[in-house]
Amino acid sequence: MVIYFSVLLLISVVFSICYAISWHKNFDVHLTLIFTIIPIANVGYFLYSLADDTRSYLSALQVIYLGGCFLILFIMLNIFSTCGINVPKWIKALFFIFNTAIYMSVLTAGKLKIFYKDISIEDGELVKEYGGMHTVFIIMVISYTVICAFTLLFTLVKKDNISHRIILLLFCPTILTVAAYFMGKLFGIGDIYLVPVSYVISQFVYLGIVRTLALYNLGETALDSIVKAGSAGFISIDNSFNFLGGNDMGMEAFPELKGLHVDSSLEKIPALNDLFRSWIHAFLDVDVRKNTRHHESGGKVYLIEINYLFDGRRNRGYQFFITDDTKDQKYIALLDKFNDKLMQRVDEKTRGLREMHDRLIMSMATMVESRDNSTGGHIKRTSVGVKLLTDEMVRDEACDLDETFVRNIIKAAPMHDLGKIAVPDSILQFNGRYEPWQFEQMKRHAPEGARIVHEILEGTDDEEFHHIAENVAHYHHERWDGSGYPDGLKGEEIPLEARIMAIADVYDALVSKRCYKDSLSFEKADAIIMEGMGKHFDKSLEKYYVAARPKLEEYYKSLPEETSVPKEDFCDRFPTL
Repeated sequence: MVIYFSVLLLISVVFSICYAISWHKNFDVHLTLIFTIIPIANVGYFLYSLADDTRSYLSALQVIYLGGCFLILFIMLNIFSTCGINVPKWIKALFFIFNTAIYMSVLTAGKLKIFYKDISIEDGELVKEYGGMHTVFIIMVISYTVICAFTLLFTLVKKDNISHRIILLLFCPTILTVAAYFMGKLFGIGDIYLVPVSYVISQFVYLGIVRTLALYNLGETALDSIVKAGSAGFISIDNSFNFLGGNDMGMEAFPELKGLHVDSSLEKIPALNDLFRSWIHAFLDVDVRKNTRHHESGGKVYLIEINYLFDGRRNRGYQFFITDDTKDQKYIALLDKFNDKLMQRVDEKTRGLREMHDRLIMSMATMVESRDNSTGGHIKRTSVGVKLLTDEMVRDEACDLDETFVRNIIKAAPMHDLGKIAVPDSILQFNGRYEPWQFEQMKRHAPEGARIVHEILEGTDDEEFHHIAENVAHYHHERWDGSGYPDGLKGEEIPLEARIMAIADVYDALVSKRCYKDSLSFEKADAIIMEGMGKHFDKSLEKYYVAARPKLEEYYKSLPEETSVPKEDFCDRFPTL
């Protein structure tokens, strides 16, 4: 019998050593307690085989029952943990107190009649008369076994995130140890012989469970693999900004830490202290999901991921997970450089296309202008007039004129008379006052201009310019009082760009010399414009015209004399002008 129990003890110790070698910090603590308490219980069985008096038997039984009282508890708590069932700490504490109370009753054997009423040796065999606490012990074993079985069955049926293989393996030690105890008593073999065997078999099964758990814990397995490969680093600090430690790669990323002892304050390295604090404040204050930073050190670029450092459920500080991101950052920098060059080339090509587009439009406008009985330069002068008016509008904060709008209307001004290409030469070059039927034909240039502009700019990526240019061509002859053409729009129905264009267009017509008329003096032209405010022109634009008037006169005075020769007579060519 001594040899039998010696062999079982030896196997039990070997299995526990195997567990210690394969131990991982993420193993459930109750699993470690199982591998600790089984060899202790087998020591009790070994001592039992050596006992030759009541006192020796009693001491051995007290060691044996250390396993009997606590092993089933640790098995149950391990099952809860493995199956993902969260048991509050206070309930665990109650279980432990209850089992400790049972074991303490075992320790009173021979003195109090709580666990054993009587114990004696007859014919070399130990005879025991059980007390009330032994009954409690039996009830505890059966209850815990039922709870374990129910938990495993529930997990097997209801949960898909737990390996069925592990669940089936967990059934074995639970049922085996209890069955060995009761079968020994039922068949008269004696639980003293069967239970230690069941303990050793349970250890063997748990070693298989340990191996499987390590495999299924993919996150930790992957993390360990990364760390072993040397491609990841760690730096940990507590909530008081004391350095807790780090691995080789962490020290490589932050070489300043090499001279710092564990538990030393980061304040000893001010630059690093400030850097870590700024990162953590950003991590806490901005968005905890935005927890990555880049850090350059030793010619390398490291990606730093910041997370809380938990001890169970307690937040004890911060952990910096470090990976070498140098290759990716160089690749990104190369892509950025390529993209910058590509965008530069695209901008150059786009700018060239726009300039060519603008020159074509200006050439078309100049060609149309050359058909008119004009001395030329009308499109350029009206563009300057529009700019001088909008300059004053931009200076007025109350006007709140958009810069893009100003740029677009100046650019669109030369296109306002493109529709004259559809007007016959006999009308366009007629020298004298138009007859009504002639004027009707002349008025066609406004809608025709809008149509031509639309076709020229259709498909352009600048929709705002397209819209403004079309409005300028279409509506620059509309009047504030609704007496203009082609649609008789009134007031603010007329787009702002067309209202501005109208002032510049009429002003140029008044002060410029044409073959059918002499130029008017600035005074007379100004009187006509001012008289038209609120009738022909938008009254709200009057203050901008008045502000721009000195610059308009200065500009027209600077032009060659043949394009601006002040005279007092004016030929009323247009019936509505």
